[in-house]
Amino acid sequence: MKSIRLLLPTLAVAGLTFLITGCDRPNNNTTQAPARVEVQPPATSPAIQDYTYAQKAEFTAAMRTQLADINRDMDQLESKIENSNDTVKAEAKTRLQSLRSKATQLERNLDGVQETTESTWDSFKAGSKTAYVEVVEGLTQARQWVSDKIAP
Repeated sequence: MKSIRLLLPTLAVAGLTFLITGCDRPNNNTTQAPARVEVQPPATSPAIQDYTYAQKAEFTAAMRTQLADINRDMDQLESKIENSNDTVKAEAKTRLQSLRSKATQLERNLDGVQETTESTWDSFKAGSKTAYVEVVEGLTQARQWVSDKIAP
């Protein structure tokens, strides 16, 4: 059971890494626009799994691991835009700042897990799941925006 809990976040990270690096992108000099792909959070991510109140520590730990991975992905996106023009940098900074703000809000939400009771657990978990999905969707959109603005 523990190996499954460790495997699932690892697979989610691998999927995000695959999306960031653009492994299926052709290595030629055509001006073909990248295909737009809508990515949903993995069904096995900690935000989607159904944790019970007794498992709130595991839920929080898994969410914090996912947030650390998302922050790393945002750092990688930020480094990709460093060599772009000033207009792209300015717009990217605004987008990433908004995304980081959402991630920070989720982190603050997770800090409140100790105050949850069994009766408030479902609402806490639902709020965390919603915030997580928003951050993942925002990261996907930011990744797509960067690939549209910066040639591979």
